[in-house]
Amino acid sequence: MKKQRLLALFLLLLSFIPCLQAQKKELGQARSYIKSGKDYDKAEKLMTDLLQKDSTCHTNEKVYLMWFTSVLKQYEAANEKLYLKQKYDTAAFFGLTHRLYAIAESLDSIDVAEHGGKKPRLKYREGHARLLNQLRPNLYFGGTYHVGKGNYKEAIRFFETYLEADNQPLFQGYNYSSKDSRMPQAAYWAVYSAYKLNDADKVLHYAPMAMADTAKTAYTLLHVAEAYEWQRNDSAYLATLDEGFVRFPEHPYFFPHLEDYYTGNGNFEMALKYAERALEVNPQNTIFQLAKATSLLNLERYDESVRISERLIADCDTMPEPYYTIGSAYLNQALTMETGVKARDNKTKIREFYIKARPYMEAYRKLAPNEKKKWAPALYRIYLNLNMGKQFEEIDHLMHD
Repeated sequence: MKKQRLLALFLLLLSFIPCLQAQKKELGQARSYIKSGKDYDKAEKLMTDLLQKDSTCHTNEKVYLMWFTSVLKQYEAANEKLYLKQKYDTAAFFGLTHRLYAIAESLDSIDVAEHGGKKPRLKYREGHARLLNQLRPNLYFGGTYHVGKGNYKEAIRFFETYLEADNQPLFQGYNYSSKDSRMPQAAYWAVYSAYKLNDADKVLHYAPMAMADTAKTAYTLLHVAEAYEWQRNDSAYLATLDEGFVRFPEHPYFFPHLEDYYTGNGNFEMALKYAERALEVNPQNTIFQLAKATSLLNLERYDESVRISERLIADCDTMPEPYYTIGSAYLNQALTMETGVKARDNKTKIREFYIKARPYMEAYRKLAPNEKKKWAPALYRIYLNLNMGKQFEEIDHLMHD
């Protein structure tokens, strides 16, 4: 039994010999490329191919060190071209910095495994951290470069590396979160990129740091609200909308979405509450006034709704929605009376409501021709009850076209 184990061990060692020879050969060839002062990219490919086909290389610091050196040489060559204002692929230049970070972090892990312990004597950490710290701005600008190009998947890779460096043992002592003033901006662009990728988890992960970028706080809250909506987390969604409304009451996102949510869910009292809070901030804001008029309409407080809408029309007679609100207020009252127990006794009053509704709904049609789903059914009902045959036939044709 013992002889069998020894034989198995011997055969295993024999199987490693060709691998070690291959590694030695590839490392030697890569070293030759680097010494020649050219073909640094070929040296890198030798190392990446070696890592892909030989799993024993995954803990070989010589392979990672050679890979790091080959990419660093490419970076230095590219940097020289940029300094001399020679043409060079900008995306490729930033990509080299990103690869240096990835390689160095992997090598640092190997370094810790081999030379760590209670009193680690790491061979590469200090030098690599110092070098990469100098190149760190390239990660930020590489990210913003890709944002500008709409390459959000690439952009977030750069921002994540930039931000997560603060948690990497390699950069222990650099304290980027407290010393790097660009961290909140990078976090915002990470949030923005994640938002563009519909990645709710990453939006929410980087949002707390992004909130420190005060120039973009409103947009961060917007993206956070959208992320919660994607996750169907209504309580968090509404809490974020409320925070955004409190901090930025006239921002075009928060108040309208609060109104849409509560109106869509039939909570007209809450929609009215927010409209009244908004009007306390700016009583002249037409959006706030219209929201209140709409809430009052939904609560069947028709006279109040009509009064607000009439004031809006007096101030601006080209705004479509107040006409629709008034027309709907009169039409709803007619419909309510028609279904009541004394409908026959109220025929005259019902007709008056239809007559009152007509000019407002026609004006709405003229000002908002594309809103056929709103004005066509209303005008159909009005023309039918006012025995306006020609107009009724036109609307009937439109609705069934």
